[in-house]
Amino acid sequence: MVEPEEYSYEEFPESSTVTRGMNVIKFEDDIASVVCKRYVNYVERDGKQLKLQFLMPYYTVEHMEKLPCVVFVQGSGWIKQKLYLNIGNLSKLADKGYIIAIVQYRSAEDAPFPAQVQDIKTAIRFLRQNASEYKIDPNNIFLWGDSSGAHVSLITGITSGVTELDTDDYSDYSDKVNGIVDFYGPTDITKMNDAPTTADYTVADSPVGILIGKLDVTKHEDKAQKANVLNYITMGRNIPPIIIFHGSKDRIVPFEQSAMLHEKLLAEHKESTIYKIMGQDHCGPGFWQDEVIDLIDDFFEKHMKRI
Repeated sequence: MVEPEEYSYEEFPESSTVTRGMNVIKFEDDIASVVCKRYVNYVERDGKQLKLQFLMPYYTVEHMEKLPCVVFVQGSGWIKQKLYLNIGNLSKLADKGYIIAIVQYRSAEDAPFPAQVQDIKTAIRFLRQNASEYKIDPNNIFLWGDSSGAHVSLITGITSGVTELDTDDYSDYSDKVNGIVDFYGPTDITKMNDAPTTADYTVADSPVGILIGKLDVTKHEDKAQKANVLNYITMGRNIPPIIIFHGSKDRIVPFEQSAMLHEKLLAEHKESTIYKIMGQDHCGPGFWQDEVIDLIDDFFEKHMKRI
C-alpha cells in the first residue's frame, strides 16, 4: 500500500507500468482544450441576476495564466438572448488563447435603451474587478457582438466614460476596450428601411420600436436617435479600432448599415476595416470560416497592450 502524499504536477511520478498491446501517445502540453464555466452572476437589475458564460482554454484553469478577454454580446433583436447560440463557434477563438465572456443583457421588452449598453459596461467593469479570479489580463479586453449585440457593443465601446449611458456599479474600474468586432450590426436605426429588407423597422412592435420603448420610430425619432451609433462618433472622442463583417445578401440588417458606419468612422479619422462576405445572409457559417476567425485573431493581436 502506498500512502497518499501532496504532489504537485511536476513532482508526481510518471507511471512506468507497461501492459500488453499498449499504445503510447505523447502529450503536447501547448495544446489547449476549451472548458465552459456557466451562470456567473455579474449584477442584479430589477430583481434579476444577469449572468456571464465563460469559455476558456483548459491550461488557463490549470496553470493560472492570464489571457486577453473577449466580451461577446449575443444578438437577439434586443430581447431575451439565447446565450448558448454561438458557444461552438466562439470556442474556435478560445482555443487560440482567449477567454470569452458571453454577456446577458436586459431585454428591451422590460428595459428599453440604454439599459443594454449599461449592462455591458457593467460586465466589463466586473471582469476587470475580478480579473485574477477568471485569469483575465485586464489590460486586454475586447468587445464583439453580432446583430443587435453588435449594435450594443459598438455604442458601449465608443462611449467609454459617457455617464448618461452608464451606472455606478464597479465604478472604480474602467469600461474601456482595446477594439470592437462588429458582425452585421444595425447602426443608424432610423434608416433600417432605406435599403431592401424583409422587415418594417418603423412600427412600435418591431425590434427597433421595442428597443426605444415600444414606440413608433417615425413618431419618436428623438428617442431613436439616442440609439443611433453614428451619433456617438466624433473626431474628438477616443474611439477604439473597429473591424466589421457583413453579408452581401443580409435580409435582416442591410449591408448599407455597416457601410454607413465605416464611412462615418473614416470621416472622423478613426480606424475601421470592413469585409463584405459575398452571398452570406444574416448570421450563417460564412462568419465562422477559418479566414474570418484568423482575421479577428490578427485584429486582437494587433491591438494587444504588451506590458
